[in-house]
Amino acid sequence: MNDDDPDLRQTQRLPALDKSAGATAVPPGRGGSGAPSGHGQDHARTPGGPDGSGSADGPGHTGPGHTGPADTGQTPREETDGSGRARRFWAARRVPSTLVALVVLGAAGLLLYDVAAVRADRPAMAWRKRLATELATRHLDDVWVLAGAAVAAALGIWLLVLALTPGLRGVLPMRRTTPDVRGGLDRAAAALVLRDRAMEVPGVQSVRVAVGRRKAKARAVSHFRELDEVRSDLNTALGDGLRQLGLARRPALSVRVRRSAKR
Repeated sequence: MNDDDPDLRQTQRLPALDKSAGATAVPPGRGGSGAPSGHGQDHARTPGGPDGSGSADGPGHTGPGHTGPADTGQTPREETDGSGRARRFWAARRVPSTLVALVVLGAAGLLLYDVAAVRADRPAMAWRKRLATELATRHLDDVWVLAGAAVAAALGIWLLVLALTPGLRGVLPMRRTTPDVRGGLDRAAAALVLRDRAMEVPGVQSVRVAVGRRKAKARAVSHFRELDEVRSDLNTALGDGLRQLGLARRPALSVRVRRSAKR
C-alpha cells in the first residue's frame, strides 16, 4: 500500500503504549518537547533529571517504599516532617476529677444546709460548732494545725501537678505524617516488637526489653557465639526496629549481653 493513498491520509496512527512503571500513552506530536513518542525522550532512562541534579532513580530518590529520613548513624532527638510537632497525649484523669468534684459538692452542700438551718432559727450542727471553737482557740504553731496545713498543701500540689502535666506515660507519640492525625504506641507493645527482633539474632537465648520515653534497655543472655558479636548484632537489629516503630522521639538504645549460667 502507498502512503499517497487518500484513505491512508485520513487515518491517524494510534499512540504507542509504554508498559514501563508509571508511563502513560503520549499521542504523537503532543509530548512535552514537541517530538513524537519513541524518539529517545524517555525520561526514566535519562542519566540526569530535568535540572541535571541526578537520576530519577538515583540515591536521592524517595519513592513509596521510603517511610522516613535516611539513616545517618545518629540517633535524633526529635523526628518530625514539618506536619506539626508530635506532643505527648494528655490523660483525661476522670477518677481524680470525679473525687475532687464529689468532695467539693458534698462539703459545699453540707455547709449550705447548715447555714440555711441557722438562718431558720435552728441550732447549728455539732461539727461546725466544734470546728469554729478549735479554730478560735488553737494557735498557729499547734501540731494539729500544722498537720492540717501540710495535708492541704500536699493535696493542692498534687492537683496542680495533675493539671499541668500530660500524663499517659505508657503511650509514646508517633511521628506525624499529616497535621490532623495523631498516633501513639503503647510502651509494652513497642517492647514486645523489639523483643521479637532480638530473639531472631543468633546466639540469643533470652532477652528482656523495656522501652521508656528516653531510653530503650535490652538485657540479653547468650548461650553461644562471642558476646561482642551478639551485642553488635543486637545493636543493629534493635536500632532498625526502633527506626521502624516511627516514634516521634526515638529513645536511646542500651544493650547488655551476658553469658548464660552453666549447669
